[in-house]
Amino acid sequence: MTPASIVIPTRARLPYLEVALASISPAAARAGAEVLVVDDAGPSPAARAMAARFGARYEPHASPRGLNVARNTGVERSDGELVVFIDDDVRVSESWLGALLQAARENPDVDVFTGPIRARLDGRAPRSCGRERPPITTLELGVRDTDAPFAWGANMAIRRSALTRVGPFDVSLEHGGDEQEWQERLRAQTPGARVLYVAGAAVEHRRAGRDARLRSLSRAAYGRGRAARRLDVRRAQAPSLRGELLTLAGCLGHVVRRRCPAGLTLVAHSAGRLREGLHERGAATAEAQGHDDFLSGASGTVGGLGAVRRGASDEAINAWELFSGGRLRLERAARKAPPRRRVLALGVERPERRELAAAIRLELSRSRHDVELHTCPPRGRGKFENLNLLLAEHPARDHDWLLIVDDDVELPRGFLDRFLFLCERFSLALAQPAHRLRSHAAWAVTRRRPGSVARETSFVEIGPVTAFSRVTFPVLLPFPPLSMGWGLDVHWAALAREHRWRCGVIDAVSIRHRAAPAAAAYPRQEAVAEARSFLAQRPYLRAAEVERTLTTHRRW
Repeated sequence: MTPASIVIPTRARLPYLEVALASISPAAARAGAEVLVVDDAGPSPAARAMAARFGARYEPHASPRGLNVARNTGVERSDGELVVFIDDDVRVSESWLGALLQAARENPDVDVFTGPIRARLDGRAPRSCGRERPPITTLELGVRDTDAPFAWGANMAIRRSALTRVGPFDVSLEHGGDEQEWQERLRAQTPGARVLYVAGAAVEHRRAGRDARLRSLSRAAYGRGRAARRLDVRRAQAPSLRGELLTLAGCLGHVVRRRCPAGLTLVAHSAGRLREGLHERGAATAEAQGHDDFLSGASGTVGGLGAVRRGASDEAINAWELFSGGRLRLERAARKAPPRRRVLALGVERPERRELAAAIRLELSRSRHDVELHTCPPRGRGKFENLNLLLAEHPARDHDWLLIVDDDVELPRGFLDRFLFLCERFSLALAQPAHRLRSHAAWAVTRRRPGSVARETSFVEIGPVTAFSRVTFPVLLPFPPLSMGWGLDVHWAALAREHRWRCGVIDAVSIRHRAAPAAAAYPRQEAVAEARSFLAQRPYLRAAEVERTLTTHRRW
């Protein structure tokens, strides 16, 4: 067996990767270790050539799937006795790998090893007073080997036997807490399990150029703060909102008193924690007031001056997409990829929505994909009863995608080609286009976000537009015998987590649900009662979890 496999997850950061590989490859060659570059951006000739130049094996994902999927891929496609995880933005010391391997030989009872992680900000780094922590992950426990609370992914080695025993990294965790969660599972299975800090196994954790500037560092800190709060809640160790607010005030006070711009990264981290805590409290309040935990707690109806304001914001986002060239680039890419797909589109068409339904039919017919559209009138039955009848007449099994489309939505020009391109670019199994801001949308997570192309979420709605890839058909089809279908989407979310399907909202292709909010055409209480009965014996995700964005993709 190879003594070590060095796994480097990366995504479209070739300058960082080149520095990392240049420092790692000599040590790997001396030790007889293999180096795997797991590219989460999709196959890249430039990245492949760079990996080959440094003697590394190139293992790309077909499309972006996330950091922890990349780590799991590295484990699956390697055979080293020690799996060494390293970020693509590090520079390792000359003694780094030798020190880890020696520590593993001398400590056979230890499964996890780490070493010093020292921050290095190149270029125009923000001015610091020297009292705040570095704005990126670091670890410094002295000049002697000692036990550490946790190892972090920038410098973390795990025995393959422990990875086999404990299982893969949790792909539902992003932006922090994932390494910690895995090590807590290890300690739960093996009481007394240790993490050994190896003083000679040091790495520099780098930020360069624009990434070293205050705006980028603060944005990343805000995301880590939200993730840290979610992990604390999951572990039942979250401080009170008062505590979070006091911490935020203290960070702001530090910036003002010390005239310390770098301290704004601490403000951003604390603000992320507070924002996540406020979100949790809103969900808890709704539940305490008698709201079912599978409902958003909002109708999503847009009207009055709010509709005018939201409409203006929509137009501003649309204008930016046009003038920046983003929409044109997306349209061009969608003309070539993916290969032509077979799409089954189904919907219920009401007579009073005849004009909107005709516009939907016309737009879908413009697609370069092979679209088969079938609709039926309500006939006194609920949406999912009618969809199951349509599925019985027109099975989905020979299609690549199933698209469920309500008859009261406004689809943008070129909708399906761009939508499927992004669904497949990000390997989504369940997806929906984002709601425009001026759109009836009960879930805030489904509204479009400026600057975002797509977001990975744990949930997609039952409508007004929902897409299912063929991998989901054996599990989700036919639909359960429901009428209105409330609660079905939060059950899908639980099944997606169980089957490790990726779910997402496509912001770059947004629709307008314009005719009516949910429950406008049927009694709300009947829909809620049906959902309660359906979910009583089935797993589902609660509203607080549903409203979270897991990952935001700003480029495709």
